[in-house]
Amino acid sequence: MSQNKVNVNTDYDLVCVGAGIMSATLALLVKLVKPELNILILERLGKAAQESSAAWNNAGTGHSALCELNYTPEKENSIDCSKAYKICNQFELSKQFWSFLVEENLIEDPKDFINPVPHHSWVTGQDNVAFLKKRFEALKDHFMFQGMEFTDALEKMKTWFPLITNNRGEDEVMAATRIERGAEINFGALTEKLFSILETKYNTPVYCNEEVLDIDPDETVEWSVEVKNTITGNKQFLDAKHVFIGAGGGSLLLLQKVEIEGKDGYGGFPVSGEWLVCKNEALIQQHLGKVYSKAGPNDPPMSTPHLDTRFIDGKRQLMFGPFAGFSPKFLKEGSSLDLFKSIKTDNIKPMLSAFWDNLPLTKYLIEQVTASHEDRMNDLRKFVKEAKSEDWEILVAGQRVQIIKKDEYEGGKLQFGTEVVRSKDGSITCLLGASPGASTATHVMLEVFEIAFPEVVNSKEGKEKLKKIVPIWKLELDSKIFNAQLEKSKKALKL
Repeated sequence: MSQNKVNVNTDYDLVCVGAGIMSATLALLVKLVKPELNILILERLGKAAQESSAAWNNAGTGHSALCELNYTPEKENSIDCSKAYKICNQFELSKQFWSFLVEENLIEDPKDFINPVPHHSWVTGQDNVAFLKKRFEALKDHFMFQGMEFTDALEKMKTWFPLITNNRGEDEVMAATRIERGAEINFGALTEKLFSILETKYNTPVYCNEEVLDIDPDETVEWSVEVKNTITGNKQFLDAKHVFIGAGGGSLLLLQKVEIEGKDGYGGFPVSGEWLVCKNEALIQQHLGKVYSKAGPNDPPMSTPHLDTRFIDGKRQLMFGPFAGFSPKFLKEGSSLDLFKSIKTDNIKPMLSAFWDNLPLTKYLIEQVTASHEDRMNDLRKFVKEAKSEDWEILVAGQRVQIIKKDEYEGGKLQFGTEVVRSKDGSITCLLGASPGASTATHVMLEVFEIAFPEVVNSKEGKEKLKKIVPIWKLELDSKIFNAQLEKSKKALKL
């Protein structure tokens, strides 16, 4: 699938930097709508999908707000559901895109990357139980969350997640919700499938071991992309009408070199991730589900603990986390100088401001970095009471960079979402941030597609093709439309 030599004699309509789920989704959407456009994907590593998109480097949760409590914050004794509706809609859009690929016989077996796994929220203590009950009442009658169940009965929870309820008594105050239609996704396998379609059907391969050093304005086309081969050291310049920077944590450093308005003031805070992975096959088979709980009162949203069933390379897995660590690298295979290189005169004030405003995050990271294996096991034992240290091992996962953004009132703010930074004319776009990331890739890349190629997206032909690929995009949803598409994707994706 990967190649190591760029065709230097070709001008490109679109160059995608980074071979992850975002670039794969964007390139394929563009090719499906306008196959004659010439696209190139460049990857610094020797293979696609090795950073944020790799299976072990993320939770594999189809983030649809079915169980993630931080998407439904409590405000003045009411539950704000707006973000939950938005994210649920965006994930269903991704499922529509994947369903279209299956129906068109471009993907043979969706089980290779997506499997049905129930999504649960589980909390302990009176205050948290009261919150979960309010959340359930706020969501249960909305068409996006039909089928959600709530219980505070131990016997019911034993049928949902026996591994967690083992050795618990009726005197323990806890509650849970469950929704059956949750999904577990191997984003690495999915990314490879999308790139395989691009190569075999649209003659659009990924060129690996090619590092983008700089992107400069060009007099004849929009951009000149400077590329270095990481094996030979050879450099070359490619012409591109449009550039998408989708290099995960590495996007910020490249964006800072690009001469566009609106890029100033962005900084990044790198956070590494770790999981406890179960080695005991009997335990793995006892648990089927994603079980999300609440982060500690002063802990960041990224620390939300969850016990997850995974399917990776055809094998069922069980993991718990995430645990955070600190590394100055912006990518798992990055440089220890990344953080220091990212500090510029235009972002030092926002970064310092965000640091002082987020001292609990710093304290949390220090605690995480200094934690021992037994400390992590004690966190797991809040979920699985009898967890044995010898049954679990630590696995170092991916590196994510949280956005620090200049703020008029606070100086700088740490953001926990994703953001598209763009030039005024839309000829260059850059994706910053992490969560919910891959699950909403289709929505985010449709936004980029429209920014970069409005004449394609808004043409009669473009609208007709996109209507077939993603029918609910830009639609005002109601229960009839949503449920019809839900059934369609359920059938296509074998969910």
